[in-house]
This record gives sequence, structure tokens and C-alpha cells, in this order.
Amino acid sequence: MSLFFRRFIGVLVLDAGAFEDIEADRRAGMQSVLVVLAVCLAGGFGAMGFGAAGLNGVVVGAVMVLGAWLVWVGIIATVGTVTLPEPQTTTNVRELLRVLGYAAAPGVFLAFAAMRPAAPIIAVIVAAWMIAAAVIGVRQALDYKHTGRAIAVCTIAWLLSFGMMAGVALIFSRPVG
Repeated sequence: MSLFFRRFIGVLVLDAGAFEDIEADRRAGMQSVLVVLAVCLAGGFGAMGFGAAGLNGVVVGAVMVLGAWLVWVGIIATVGTVTLPEPQTTTNVRELLRVLGYAAAPGVFLAFAAMRPAAPIIAVIVAAWMIAAAVIGVRQALDYKHTGRAIAVCTIAWLLSFGMMAGVALIFSRPVG
């Protein structure tokens, strides 16, 4: 368990060595899933700060966070390996999923978004922190020599996934009638 927490803290402080360790450990997959689940729960709880009410609101918020993460990871994998690879880029989906699962770790702080006045500020800070963690994770997992390419991949993927999730939210938030 101490290895899990050491990796978790390493990701939070954006330590490239932690990402390399996660990438190399084939047994870290379940740990990565636990990180994503914790982030989904925190996001569900934090949704109360954006007006979600009760258990239903928490569940919807958690599902939205999971959906956003899945879309983001899919776009990162596509953009990073098909659109913007470097010559030495090699793809291993399991490695990339492990690394990006852990890169979601800053999302546990979304729980603080339950404080309604602070919700937008917390959401922006956590999103920026998650992008920074993903940049380092992508650079390590896809063997990029230059961080700029990882920044481009993660930013493009975030913008596309944010747009898609905003569209989904608009569709489901419209009153029926």
C-alpha cells in the first residue's frame, strides 16, 4: 500500500519518476483504476457545488467525471499516437491507461468543489493540475523527447473532450416539453 501512496503523491507533485515507475509496473493497473474511481467519487461529491442535489446528483456527477476521463484518454491516445507521434513513439495501451489513470489523481480535490462559492475556482485549478499531470504522463508513456508535444496532445485532447462533455451536459440539462 505504501507503493500506491508513494506513486499517488509522486503524481500530485508531478514527479516524472513516478510516472516512469507506473508505466513500467504491469501490476499497477488496478491501482490506476482505484485512482480513477476515487476521482469519480470526488467529482460526484463536488457536483453539489454546481447545483447537483442528493444521491442522484452525486451519481450523475460521478458518471460525468468518468465519461469525461474516458473521452479524454481516448482522444489523448489517438492524438498522441496517430496525429502527433514522434519517431520513437511506441504505443502500449495498458501502459498509457495506467499512467493516465494515475494522472487523474489531482481530481480527488474536486470534492472541495462541493463548497458552492469556491466550485468554479476549484474546478479550474484541478483541471489545470490534471492537464499538467497528463502532460508529464504522456511524455513518459509515449516516449516523447519534447514536453511541448505532450502539452499539445493534452491540450487538444482536453479542449475536444471538454467540448464533447459540455455538449452532452447541454443535451441532458434541457427541460423536456
